[in-house]
Amino acid sequence: MTSIGGAEMVDWNLAVATATRLVRPGPEVSRDEARAVVAELRKHARASEEHVRGFTRMGTEETHDTPLLVVDRAGWIKANVAGFRELLKPLLEKMQERRGSTPGGAVLGAVGGKVTGVELGMLLSFLASRVLGQYETFAPATRELPAGANGGGRLLLVAPNIVHVERELDVEPHDFRLWVTLHEETHRTQFTAVPWLRDHLEGEIQSFLGETEVDPMTVLERIREAAQSLAGGRPEGEEGDDGGRSLVEIVQTPAQREILGRLTAVMSLLEGHADFVMDGVGPEVVPTVQEIREKFQQRRAKGASRLDMALRKLLGLDAKLRQYRDGERFVRAVVDEVGMDGFNRVWTSPNTLPTKTEIAKPADWIARVHRKAES
Repeated sequence: MTSIGGAEMVDWNLAVATATRLVRPGPEVSRDEARAVVAELRKHARASEEHVRGFTRMGTEETHDTPLLVVDRAGWIKANVAGFRELLKPLLEKMQERRGSTPGGAVLGAVGGKVTGVELGMLLSFLASRVLGQYETFAPATRELPAGANGGGRLLLVAPNIVHVERELDVEPHDFRLWVTLHEETHRTQFTAVPWLRDHLEGEIQSFLGETEVDPMTVLERIREAAQSLAGGRPEGEEGDDGGRSLVEIVQTPAQREILGRLTAVMSLLEGHADFVMDGVGPEVVPTVQEIREKFQQRRAKGASRLDMALRKLLGLDAKLRQYRDGERFVRAVVDEVGMDGFNRVWTSPNTLPTKTEIAKPADWIARVHRKAES
């Protein structure tokens, strides 16, 4: 990455160190229990691959090289920092050039990179205790964190978080672990069975970042606000002049709003599809799926403290929860109307992906994709 005076816009190593130091400890488990959890998650992931392929009718019997990694919270932090660094590289280079042309830019870069690294680490420490699993679409391979060939991703399962939630919900552990892996395996199937999907998403994200014309200090200030909220440096529930908008919403240009609308639709589709598959496969292989779903939905709806909710808003996590709900409704409505094979036309090309409006009105997508094809 281009740097001014040897200083990057973000000190990534410091971000990892800070997040690892601040992240909450996981639930108490013995060494033998930890090994058993890891082994079971790996077993469920292998089983989930077959269940998901059979239910969705996506993919083939051929194996793929996307690795499965069962990680702790520190491992999740390292993986995500690597992904952020790769994905944000063009934007940060652009910001770096802008800062380098200002008086004292090299000094500001050296100091700002460390400050931002600390604050990014604080945010990652918050998120690291909440994620159950993740398909890393843009994961670069490292010695510690392998990834699929030719830009393929990796599937992460965060063992301590899964154990924490299953205990918190008081559900059957073996059923809950399989239920979680069904969701995450669906994401792996989506990207391995639809070869163009990764490149399409990356293109949209890079277009969004390429349209960014915000001053570097504004972006850093938004990160600082989020970190201060987490640290209690800002009163709970206090909203600034931006009315509590998320980081992404704050920096949007008109062109970015159009791109973000398309990205929101795709992410709603992917998340909703995963929830639909998880619940569709569940009754056959997860005996207590109804109890798990009810308790998990209550946990989502309940939220947490006002401080936690304010930070979720700032980071845009509340939007992600809407994506699960809206996307699942879209998938269910389409499958009910045209069946699974009819729904799978959504994966034909970028042109058959639903728009943000169609996510809310599935009949419009059916009319556009099916009736046009049949006429």
